[in-house]
Amino acid sequence: MDEDIAIIDKNTRNEKIKNFIFKNKKILISFVVVIIVFLLSFFVYDEYKEKKKIEISDQYNSLIIEYTEENKELTKKGLIELINKKDPTYSPLSLYFIVDNLLISEQSKLNKLFDIVIDEISLEKEIKNLIIYKKALFNADNSSENQLIEILNPIINSESIWKSHALYLMAEYFYSKNEKQKSKEFFNQIIDLENANQDLRIEAQKRLNRDLSE
Repeated sequence: MDEDIAIIDKNTRNEKIKNFIFKNKKILISFVVVIIVFLLSFFVYDEYKEKKKIEISDQYNSLIIEYTEENKELTKKGLIELINKKDPTYSPLSLYFIVDNLLISEQSKLNKLFDIVIDEISLEKEIKNLIIYKKALFNADNSSENQLIEILNPIINSESIWKSHALYLMAEYFYSKNEKQKSKEFFNQIIDLENANQDLRIEAQKRLNRDLSE
């Protein structure tokens, strides 16, 4: 008797499933199609991104390998183009090459490129902080106190590994302006900083002992 009831229940469930599938056939087919299209789109887009990455890599390597004083303008133009593609790897590298090789001297033009890399590209936190620090270095000789602090604030107000570098830059900036008390305050911050770069901590201590002792 129990076996007969179990068989009837099983047949009933199967019939309900068949009826559900039949009544919702179009919806189920549409759902399967959507899933297939989504998966295909994902793989196609992923392949497209990988292809673009290779193209950008090849373009960057070609520009760097072929760089000479004679084709400086062509190299600069190509690297600016790469920066504007906002690639998290090759846009910063292109900016570094421009800065290191003095391909752009105009402060406003280079700052615009810095801002693209800092503000418009998704980067790892410490890579972004390094670029902010490099921007401050580039601007240090021609910026006011407020301008330089504004650039460095994201690092100074963080626990970044570049914080001691930012503090050292500000300390040297004020020392060069003969504002020794402000310089001393920044050097002391490096001494007190728990994760300060050890070489910079030593240099800060030397500065305090040699040039800023009372």
